[in-house]
Amino acid sequence: MTALPTTRLLGSAVTARLATVPDQGAGTAPDPVAASTSSLLARLPRPTGSLCFVRGGHGLVGWGVHARFTATGPGAAARIQEWFDEARAGLRVSDPLAEPGTGPLAFVSLGFDDADVAVAVIPQVIVGHGPAGGFVTRIAVDEPAADPEVAPVRSPGRISYADADLSVAGFTSAVATATERIRRGELDKVVLAHDLVATAERPVDERLLLQRLAAAYPGCWTFDVEGLVGASPELLIRREGRTIASRVLAGTAWPEHADDAVAADLLHSSKDVAEHAYAVRSVSEVLAPVCAELDVPDRPSPLELANLTHLSTDITGRLGDLTPTALELAARLHPTAAVGGSPSEAARQLIRDLEPMHRGRYAAPIGWVDGRGDGEFAIALRCAQVNGRTVRLLAGCGIVADSDPETEAREAQIKMIPVRDALESTP
Repeated sequence: MTALPTTRLLGSAVTARLATVPDQGAGTAPDPVAASTSSLLARLPRPTGSLCFVRGGHGLVGWGVHARFTATGPGAAARIQEWFDEARAGLRVSDPLAEPGTGPLAFVSLGFDDADVAVAVIPQVIVGHGPAGGFVTRIAVDEPAADPEVAPVRSPGRISYADADLSVAGFTSAVATATERIRRGELDKVVLAHDLVATAERPVDERLLLQRLAAAYPGCWTFDVEGLVGASPELLIRREGRTIASRVLAGTAWPEHADDAVAADLLHSSKDVAEHAYAVRSVSEVLAPVCAELDVPDRPSPLELANLTHLSTDITGRLGDLTPTALELAARLHPTAAVGGSPSEAARQLIRDLEPMHRGRYAAPIGWVDGRGDGEFAIALRCAQVNGRTVRLLAGCGIVADSDPETEAREAQIKMIPVRDALESTP
């Protein structure tokens, strides 16, 4: 079911420079401490309901719900943008800073396929930190409420795991079928995923996952929107004024032995280089028509994470006369060949045929958009959906003609390690 905007919301949105933020310990700390991701995450008051998009000390967190909207179908992002513009028009905005992320904004998590539900939330409180320092935006219909006391972060206790809709055996079978279809010339690449269910002894505190993921993967974009929590290495789009950027990842390897030359081997892997080229082309073909300038490097570079190395290409550009919002750009780009395949429609249909589960918001754009159209969206990877004591992990791999099913299954399991480690850690 699709929700439609009904009445205009009235109220105020006031942004101010943030002088202090709480540190991990008691008391407050000077503004420079706000540069750390841990200080932003320490503001989140409740085990659930967090809104978050942070990386390397910069980013945004939020809590409370001023307004919420859901949509399905191919026009979901457009309806969210329309809803956000209408909601923002009903606010008296005081934003003397006028920086990316200041003023009212919406955290947005799109669905992977048309049937999957997309969600957007305008928080009551947004705390951010950017190059110019920290800031806070408070949105209220009447007087802003006092900030709630921050509840202690608690461990979920013992964790057990079980197969979900698509087991490892089912996944390897799906990969084998996909490679046959690719060899027959039906498509060039498809990205297949499988899921795993974790059950905790106690309800899972989303903030524990955020803190552990951000600490272990500081170069990734750590996110949370309505319980979809993760740390993605892949930036789908960033828009600041007319400047845009996108980080494309495709092609993955990991060390089998301590002295393995993973990066060098990956750069010389014809399978991985070809897989990466499909993804880069899918992004550049979407961005080129709206850009006056677009820089697409000729060759990828290795991006080394804690447990994996990816082929990476950083695309930058400058928008032309048309200036779509960050959300509109994210919707145009989705799904890239890095998470769907190539050609896109053939790959999406094969995903529907071979995956028994709905992906939900996994592998779809997740991030934020502000009233100027600026924003950032990552692809929701290395993530899990948290629901009380249940956590559904998802991970996928790019499949091409010479993909090996057992190797792809192992890669998917390695990609679940970040969330598994975060779940099993203690606060």
